[in-house]
Amino acid sequence: MYTPKNFAVEDVSEVHALMRARPFAILVTHGADGLMATHLPTVLKVDGETPLGRIECHVARPNPHWRSFSPQADALMIFQGPEAYIRPGWYPSKAEHAKVVPTWNYAVAHAYGRLEAVQDQTWLIAHVSELTQQQEAPFAEPWSTADAPESFLATMARGIVGLSFTITRIEGKAKMSQNREPRDRAGVVGGLTERGLGEDREIAALVERLNR
Repeated sequence: MYTPKNFAVEDVSEVHALMRARPFAILVTHGADGLMATHLPTVLKVDGETPLGRIECHVARPNPHWRSFSPQADALMIFQGPEAYIRPGWYPSKAEHAKVVPTWNYAVAHAYGRLEAVQDQTWLIAHVSELTQQQEAPFAEPWSTADAPESFLATMARGIVGLSFTITRIEGKAKMSQNREPRDRAGVVGGLTERGLGEDREIAALVERLNR
């Protein structure tokens, strides 16, 4: 990923935070069938043996992706953070010299590593339980896999294949107007806050935080 130095996120814990906040990722591999990509929910785990992290996820068994990748080749997982279109008119400097163009502010994480398929049913049910707990945690009455009959869960688990992705290299990028002068960054924050669409306010907060 092309990342100018002032946009690089070098703190691995911050990259992990983005991955956990935006766990729906894109898995990209190259194998016998060429390039393949699958969108899928993930669980990130970090321990002493995997300081960069291990990603656990799953695909439907009919999905050919789990059969096509090579365990000896690197794979890529892309985690898309917040993003927003930045208007040139938000820059006060535009009124002076007009040397401005539209751009996009965004945050993203790229994880590179080796992938292996997992078909063990105990692993699969534990993974689905963890994934469910992760996503249901914000709710007052979270759903749990314990709410479903064991026989039903076993049947559902036979319809999926697990994927364990050990991260060997990780990149984080946050393009948040670091290349603009302070008055232009203030204009970006004001413009985003006023527009208030999509992830505008989240990007505005990041522009302020990352440019202190």
